[in-house]
Amino acid sequence: MDKCNWGIVGSGWIAHEMGEALTKVNGEIYGVYDISADMAKKFAEEYAIQQVFTSEKEFLEDKQIEIVYVATPHNLHYEWMKKALLAGKHVFVEKVITVNNQQLEECIAIAEQQNLVIMEGMTLYHMPLFSAVKERLQSGELGKVKMVQVNFGSCKEYDVTHRFFSKELAGGALLDIGVYAVSFARFFLAETPNVVLSTVNYFETGVDEEAGILMKNALGQLVVIALTMRAKQAKRGTIIAEKGYIEIENYPRADQAKIVFTEDNRVEEIVLGHSGAALEYEVAAIQKYITENKSNDTLAWSLDVNRLLTEIRNLWGFKYPFE
Repeated sequence: MDKCNWGIVGSGWIAHEMGEALTKVNGEIYGVYDISADMAKKFAEEYAIQQVFTSEKEFLEDKQIEIVYVATPHNLHYEWMKKALLAGKHVFVEKVITVNNQQLEECIAIAEQQNLVIMEGMTLYHMPLFSAVKERLQSGELGKVKMVQVNFGSCKEYDVTHRFFSKELAGGALLDIGVYAVSFARFFLAETPNVVLSTVNYFETGVDEEAGILMKNALGQLVVIALTMRAKQAKRGTIIAEKGYIEIENYPRADQAKIVFTEDNRVEEIVLGHSGAALEYEVAAIQKYITENKSNDTLAWSLDVNRLLTEIRNLWGFKYPFE
């Protein structure tokens, strides 16, 4: 695979994970931008990065940068993606790709005009296991998919100043962990849902702390989702079909699945890929899109999911202060 020149925006913990993945897959990282010169320099030293930027303008105008990786809080994703696209850069954005679907639709239009690639950092779209599970379902051996059940519970430490609980930084359970659950469901549905119901409980800062979500598409396939941000629960996704079901534990970076055939109680396991290489699969995917001049075949799922997340918040009557 040809190397690409990556420029990273932000130097927090997820940027560190991506730094390791980029070093393994691409061999090097070209540049890093951070408003803190000390953090940018420290990050650059850790990953042997050539260029350190504290000027947004200089970062975006550097013609050597081909791909911009956005690792900022959610509220800045749209702003950085749009600027990078207008500067002629491909963009890889951490989940959730944008706060609402209007932002994403605008960026997609810009990318299409300029023949640029946008990709969301949704790990499960690129885990080898998920393609294998979908192939088994499409084979028909389990019959039609009837329902998808998804849980995600993360007990975030109580800290009203953290971005998880900040309305100004687009915190809350839905965009931080719910995006995984909705993405899991959409991946295994034949069509996007056209019926959405939801209820929510709020944290003291005003962000969503927990939620229940019900969805259905025109084919009658149902989705049941439970989210909690101050209570731990299993990260489990279950695809339920007529003749069996498939369970995937720790699904955001899963490398194992269990198939239960309900007619004879036979159990089969699928083991494929490596959970520790989740970000490496993502890096390889976007670089393949770019070097082979292919369109991103996961973007349609990201857009569907973004529209659903926006609809869910509309049902709650919840908006962020900057929207």
